[in-house]
Amino acid sequence: MTTDLDLQSAIAALDEYGYDKKVSTDLEQARNKQQMGKYIKSLDYSLRRLLILQETVNELVEEKKHQLAQQENIQTYKTKIINLSREFNISYDEVLALMAASQSKN
Repeated sequence: MTTDLDLQSAIAALDEYGYDKKVSTDLEQARNKQQMGKYIKSLDYSLRRLLILQETVNELVEEKKHQLAQQENIQTYKTKIINLSREFNISYDEVLALMAASQSKN
């Protein structure tokens, strides 16, 4: 009987924890604009601090966009090397070696 009660208490505690996580004003839990806005409003920042936050977020967004563009360019480059290796029926590493050799000659 006590194990049933303990189990029910544990389940109730987990349910309450899950509910608290869903309605929390924690930024980690924010998944959309409304939730993030609610969190930022809860900080009660002055206009000056909000402008600093905005500038910081804009810089981070630009940095992330740059990183994603670099990753995309690298993936495109790798794909081109793979296609060359298939076209000439040589390995990926051989294509890289040939490219390095031709680069060092120039």
